[in-house]
Amino acid sequence: MAQTDTTPTTTSPEAAPLAGPPRVHAERMGPLDSGFFFAESENTPLHIASVTIFEGPAPAYGEVVRAVLAKLPDIPRYRQRVRTVPLHLGRPVWVDDPHFNILYHVRHTAVPKPGGPDELRNLAGRVLSQRLDTAKPLWEIWLVEGLADGRWAAITKVHHAVVDGVGGVDLLTSLFDLSPDETRPDPGELPRPARQPSGVSLLAGSVRERVTGPLRGAAGAPGTARDLARGLLSTGTLRRIGVDVPRTVGRLARPSAGSLNGPTGPHRRWMWTHADLDEIRSVRKAFGGTVNDVILTAVSNGFREVLDGRGELDETTVVRALVPVSVRAETERGEVANKVSGVLVNLPAGEPDPRRRLFEVRAQMDDVKRTKEAAGGEALTKLAGFAPTLMALGSRYALSASQPLVQTVVTNVPGPDFPLYVLGRELVGLYPYVPLALGMQVGVAIFSYRGRLTFGLTGDFDGMPDLETLAAGIRTGFDDLVELAAQH
Repeated sequence: MAQTDTTPTTTSPEAAPLAGPPRVHAERMGPLDSGFFFAESENTPLHIASVTIFEGPAPAYGEVVRAVLAKLPDIPRYRQRVRTVPLHLGRPVWVDDPHFNILYHVRHTAVPKPGGPDELRNLAGRVLSQRLDTAKPLWEIWLVEGLADGRWAAITKVHHAVVDGVGGVDLLTSLFDLSPDETRPDPGELPRPARQPSGVSLLAGSVRERVTGPLRGAAGAPGTARDLARGLLSTGTLRRIGVDVPRTVGRLARPSAGSLNGPTGPHRRWMWTHADLDEIRSVRKAFGGTVNDVILTAVSNGFREVLDGRGELDETTVVRALVPVSVRAETERGEVANKVSGVLVNLPAGEPDPRRRLFEVRAQMDDVKRTKEAAGGEALTKLAGFAPTLMALGSRYALSASQPLVQTVVTNVPGPDFPLYVLGRELVGLYPYVPLALGMQVGVAIFSYRGRLTFGLTGDFDGMPDLETLAAGIRTGFDDLVELAAQH
C-alpha cells in the first residue's frame, strides 16, 4: 500500500509567517485533562478520533494544508504543547510550541484498490493505533485518497487531554464549512509563539498556586475549595453520593462477562455499523424510553452474540458499561477541555427478549437521572484537582491496569443535523473512535449526523478477534426492536 507521511524538518512555503512580539504564557491543565495526559502509556494511547468520508474528487494535499492553516488562529490549542512541572508538583501547563510545523500535523496517505470499506477500516486501525507525540501539539489530520466512487476521507486524532467527545465535535466542526460555496481566506499570519517558561518558574507557580489556593478559599474567593464544598452541600451532591454508593455497589455485585477484560497490546481493530434515527423513533413511540435507551439495548444484543459465540452466555450475564455523561453547559460549547462524568450500566446481554432488555436498560437509566449520579462523579473529579502529584503517579496505573468490574465504554455524542463541507465537498459519513483503558478490550462510540447514527467499534487486536460479530449483533439488535415496534 502506498503511504506517505509528510513530516519535513525545514520551513515550507505552506507555513504561515508569525506576527507579534514574543511573550511568556502558560495555561494550567484541568484535573481531568491532567489525568488523561498522565494515564497514557505504550499500550494505552488516549486520543479520541474520527474517520470522515467526503464526496469527491479528493483535494490536493496543499489545499488541505492551507484550509487547516486558515482555521488555526481560532484554535490556539492546536499550536500548543504540554510542559510538565518538575517533580509533578503541579498540574501540567499548555505552552506555545516554538517549532510548530503544520506539515507535521497534516499528513497524506492512500488506501489500496479497490478502496472499499475494508481497506479504509484496515488503514484507520493502523493509524488510530499510533500514539500522538507528546512533545508536539496533540493532534493529527490524515488526508486519505483512493476510496471507491471517487470519494476521499480524513482521519482526525486529538488527545483526550485536549478535549472530551462533545468538545471534540465542536473542535472538528470548526474545521468544516457550512456551505459548499464558502470561500476560505488565504492563510494569514499566525500569532508569534509565546516564550517558554523556565522549569523554575513553572515550579514556583505551582507551589504558589497550592499555597494561595486554600487561602483564597478561606477568604471566600469564588472557585476555591471552600466554595466548592459549600456548593456540594447546598445542592445535596454529597448526600446524593452517599445514596449512590450502595446503588453502584449493587450494580457491581452482579456477575459480568470477564472475558471482555484483560491486558491490551499496542494494536487495534476498528469496525463500524449504522442505524437511523427514524427507526429509533419508531421504537420509542411503541415502548417509550430515550434514544440512548434504545442504543444501549441494541449494543446489549451485540455483546449477547459475542458472548454466545464464545460459549459464555446464560440468562444472568451482563456486560457492565461505563457510559460517559457530558456536564458541559450550553455556555461552554466550543471550549477545549474535558467536561464529562460517567455512570455504570449493566447491559442485559443474557436476556433473550429484546423488549425486556429495553425495559431493563430504561429502568437503570431512569434511576441514574433520578439520583443524579453523574453530578456526583463530576464533583469528585473537581476535588481530585487538589492532588496533582498523586494524579501523576496514580492515573497511569489506574487507567492502564486491568480490572474485572467494567467491560466496555459506550459513549454517544450528538452531531449536527445539517450538512458540513470541506473545500466544497460534502461530508457523507463520520465514524467515531474511542480509546481503550482500564483493562477494557472493547469500546463503542456513537455519533449522529443528519438523521443517521454511526457506530465506531474499537477492539484490542488480540483480545477482540470477534469485533465484526459485535458490529453485526448491534445492527441485528436494532432490527429486532423495529420489528417488535411494528407488531406493537
